[in-house]
Amino acid sequence: MDWFLPEGLFTLAMVGSFVFGAFALKLPIAIALGAAAAVGALAAGEGFPLRHFVEGTFGYLDTILIIATAMIFMKSVQKTGLLESLAAWVIRSFRQNPLMLSLGLMVIIMVPGMITGSSTAAVLTTGALVAPVLIKLGVPVVKTAAAIAMGAIYGMIAPPVNVPAMIIGGGIDMPYVGFAGPLLVCTVPLAIFSALVLVYPYLKKGAGDELALEEELKRMEQAPLSIRLILPVIVLAVLMTGEQFLPDIWPALGMPVNFLLAALSALLTGRKLNFLEASREAVNDAIPVLGILMGVGMFIQIMTLVGVQGFIVVSVLALPAWLMYLGMATSIPLFGAVSAFGAASVLGVPFLLALLGRNEIMVGSALSLLAGLGDLMPPTALAGIFAAQVVGEENYFKVLKHCILPAVVTAVWAIVVILNANTIMSYLP
Repeated sequence: MDWFLPEGLFTLAMVGSFVFGAFALKLPIAIALGAAAAVGALAAGEGFPLRHFVEGTFGYLDTILIIATAMIFMKSVQKTGLLESLAAWVIRSFRQNPLMLSLGLMVIIMVPGMITGSSTAAVLTTGALVAPVLIKLGVPVVKTAAAIAMGAIYGMIAPPVNVPAMIIGGGIDMPYVGFAGPLLVCTVPLAIFSALVLVYPYLKKGAGDELALEEELKRMEQAPLSIRLILPVIVLAVLMTGEQFLPDIWPALGMPVNFLLAALSALLTGRKLNFLEASREAVNDAIPVLGILMGVGMFIQIMTLVGVQGFIVVSVLALPAWLMYLGMATSIPLFGAVSAFGAASVLGVPFLLALLGRNEIMVGSALSLLAGLGDLMPPTALAGIFAAQVVGEENYFKVLKHCILPAVVTAVWAIVVILNANTIMSYLP
């Protein structure tokens, strides 16, 4: 990689200014990305190309709409009490089966991430809901936080909404279609592994506080689980499956409209819901993520304009195979310390182009898994920090210590999936 070429110098200028802005000046990630894009344009002699900044800002408009409407859906079902009622039902149903209970709680942690594409949303909703339950079941505080952090990341990568995969696909004009199976291959084994390592051993001991647990469950069951209460989930499932399996007769409404219709159906559950207030809260919670996507779009637009993206692609293609895989497993998660979405765009796209001989959907899914690990990387470590907060642990490094083994296994699994992408894809429907 010849850093003394003009494009190499532009790369150093953009990445360096981004790191300086994000870490030294403590700027919001979205602002740091926009500033780095401006530095790159100035360094390349492009001045201030307003048209490219505007185009880049709206480059991920589809993804932004999906996240915003998904957050509205999640906030609506949360306000109706569905999440608490569902968690209580899982605990009561599998209390005598530690294995199934461990897996069931991991799925509950993952659900908001699966729907919104945000690990933060998962940690702060079902993660905060499940945390006191796990502690009362006898799981240590730091192990509880680690399980929540890992579950949130796997939920962020699992279908139906995976923002890093959307970004990687958008970089090579690959539509976000056919990712459900590959993403399940990437996440389900890891979610099971994390549940078995972090949660199951303590549930098996049965050393929890039964009285405190019973009080917690009664509080969570204030909204009895019923068909009417789960109506929004049913509506969403019907809309999504109809669009996928009956494309000839089912209207293609798009994911944002599907989420909004399902969220509106929460008004029919019989539970008190101020839909406008819930929508306002949801969008307010989503603004940091939406801002990062706008900054990433701007950053990528300028990278393409000044030749930086091509420089990175050519440099990656020139790497020997063993070094390329090692680079994938380390550089993408490390860059994700700043932004998992940024890692997907800056590094995920070049690595996917370097691996075009393998099934693109499977490779893109595995690369998005590596990008998701960025939410564990300090100093930002969004999943780790918020998971520590919901359990009341001040030192989030204690949480990250217990995430090391699942994270290493995750990186290794991602590389295994990439190496066997064509074979794995041949077994999927």
